[in-house]
Amino acid sequence: MYLALALVLAASPVVDSPAPRLLGELVELKTDTGVLYGTLDLPAKTGPWPVVLLHAGSGPTNRDGNGPLIRTDNLKIVGRALAAKGIAVLRIDKRGVGASTPALAKEEDVRVETYAADVLAWVALLRNDARFTKLGYIGHSEGALIGLVAAKDAKFDAIVSLCGPGRPLQTVLREQLKRGLPDELYKQSDTILTELEAGRTVKDTPKTLAALFRPSVQPYLISMFKNDPAKLATGVKAPFLIVSGSTDIQVSATDAKCLGDANTSAKVVTIEGMNHVLKTVPKTDRTEQLPSYSDPALPLHPKLMPELVGFFKKSLSGK
Repeated sequence: MYLALALVLAASPVVDSPAPRLLGELVELKTDTGVLYGTLDLPAKTGPWPVVLLHAGSGPTNRDGNGPLIRTDNLKIVGRALAAKGIAVLRIDKRGVGASTPALAKEEDVRVETYAADVLAWVALLRNDARFTKLGYIGHSEGALIGLVAAKDAKFDAIVSLCGPGRPLQTVLREQLKRGLPDELYKQSDTILTELEAGRTVKDTPKTLAALFRPSVQPYLISMFKNDPAKLATGVKAPFLIVSGSTDIQVSATDAKCLGDANTSAKVVTIEGMNHVLKTVPKTDRTEQLPSYSDPALPLHPKLMPELVGFFKKSLSGK
């Protein structure tokens, strides 16, 4: 989920969706700076199974798709739904988030390459597990870009960009900020973005934009701005599914089109009435959108899982 959307929401009680097994299997990945944690959603039937690595978006979004200001359970539901169809899923807390928080000593040290390297380490762990056959990847929002950065070395057998950017992050951020900020504040944010694009950090930023442009996160943004998702998409040789929602107010269907235009072998699907958190919301009006960011009991859009299941059943079949 992109940092530019500042939604102040009251947390609702978490309602667990039915699991294919009573409990997910907890997984640990040791790194030089600490342990990363994830949950494996495993099919009920005996393996071996194909497996999918599921990566959350930006900010403090955990393996379930939740954070301090949002409660959707969307990634937990995706993982369990795929497992119910015979596809194992590893959902991870990225470095600095959830149970993996201690593995990130300093926020200013993280780069997009840091997360991509972690993806490669998780991939190695899964490929060395005899329970699994082929390996796929789903990146939600910014997680899709991280997957594209890692894809060349990860050699995924299939990859999904789920509401992921197709244009440079700074372009998407400008779009979001222009819609959500008063003119004067937007001008200040645009000036900051211009400096970060040039690789220069900014000392003085407006307090109202501190969550997005705090000094400790600026090096990460600079590293993100160097990556063009569409250019990265041209190098994807594996089966590639690009999914967007028509009522996504954070990453538009334009981004999906950019990815599809860059990689003409990919399948591009825009789901009518699906928003950024993968729920059914018919309109883009914020008052209509807000409840879906705080109600984990809401189901996924009914057309999403058939697309994911069909894609992976075909692309990850065999050994």
